[in-house]
Amino acid sequence: MSYRDADAPQRVLVVDDEPDIRELLILTLSRMGLEVTAAEDLRSARRALAAHDFSFCLTDLRLPDGSGLELVETIAAQQADLPVAVITAHGRVEDAVHALKIGAFDFVSKPVDLDMLRKLVNTALKLRAGAPAASAAERVQQDPADQAVQRMIGNSPAIEQARTMIRKLARSQAPVLISGASGTGKELAARLIHDLGPRADQPFVAVNCGAIPSELMESEFFGHRKGSFTGAAADKEGLFQAADGGTLLLDEVADLPLHMQVKLLRVIQEKAVRPIGARREHPVDVRVLSATHQALKPLVQEGAFRSDLYFRLNVIELTLPSLQERCEDIPVMAGHFLDQITAEWETAAPALSPEAMSALQAHPLSGNVRELINILQRAVTLAEGPEITPEDLMLDTDLSAPGADSEAPDRDQDQSLDSYMEAIEMKMLTEALEQARYNKTRAAEALGISFRSLRYKLKKYGID
Repeated sequence: MSYRDADAPQRVLVVDDEPDIRELLILTLSRMGLEVTAAEDLRSARRALAAHDFSFCLTDLRLPDGSGLELVETIAAQQADLPVAVITAHGRVEDAVHALKIGAFDFVSKPVDLDMLRKLVNTALKLRAGAPAASAAERVQQDPADQAVQRMIGNSPAIEQARTMIRKLARSQAPVLISGASGTGKELAARLIHDLGPRADQPFVAVNCGAIPSELMESEFFGHRKGSFTGAAADKEGLFQAADGGTLLLDEVADLPLHMQVKLLRVIQEKAVRPIGARREHPVDVRVLSATHQALKPLVQEGAFRSDLYFRLNVIELTLPSLQERCEDIPVMAGHFLDQITAEWETAAPALSPEAMSALQAHPLSGNVRELINILQRAVTLAEGPEITPEDLMLDTDLSAPGADSEAPDRDQDQSLDSYMEAIEMKMLTEALEQARYNKTRAAEALGISFRSLRYKLKKYGID
């Protein structure tokens, strides 16, 4: 993408105290058709910001009169719509993560890869222009296939807060960890972050980390070369290459085995992948989003999830509310999904009776939006009149909340908090298995965890 045809060249600010690097950056950006203003320290950078309207800023972290982080904070506070990227020393991941946390758009490492820099600048300029974001938002509203599952429905304070956060996250390239119970719309949130951002016209690739066999993960993520192993009959593109220029969502990231966590961390830090059997790495420009219904911090403490990867993925956390936290949204959501279901099935749209609506709002929707849609689909099938009755909903309370009606185990006076919480978890696991008649898949669904996580916990506690 080039900006040479614009009526007036866009202006960018480069801040670096090393003349050779500054000259290289000026030359590279000027060849992109951009007007470049250079500064060698914080003082001159602030004067330039006060005198001109910039579309992008690139600053080194180490400056003679302070840190580039100070400039990031100033721009975030005074010109929030100005994307600013930082240049970090090679291997200084902590600096990059801190810069992203305080509002930096993205980062590049020394020595600067000029191809990656050009991609970063083009992405930032698209964000500044605002046109891709507007067209993406328009597309989300107009695409009939997306109206039900690609939009967050409701007017509660909790969902409004989530929408506000999503709009902010769309303006950054920082990794985001999307957390929330199963069925709260984590993939929807990731898609909106992508669609409302500067990568909207590039691929969005989602992968369920718990659904890929461990022995195939490296090939799936990074690709392979023909003949690199038995069965590799042709070159294969990995998920990172497929998402190049766009966004990769690592759904259920807690299910990644440790050996893949190491490899994933390197790819995120180096922004390059090496396919199996390849001799060299290939640069990739991918924004990584991750999602999980499990709390990652306890897994880090247990040694099941690497702490360095956790802090790399969790630069910013977006927590999605459960339906129990926004019960006031259930009527409007139910109406919306009923309209969609009946339109798809080409049938008359029954209305929820007041009694059915009350039963729906009182029901512990542990499966959240996904469970709500399933209940409504079943009700439309069973309803015989113009109204859906409580009986048509067939609300099953047996597996909605394992352990909800049972008392927590008594805590011994000298028992630690960790030991007490483990006793509660063991009790919930046992009761879920009993209620599911020892069907582990149903028990995992009832508990809102993956099958792999259930298996791990059963092994941990020695539950057969």
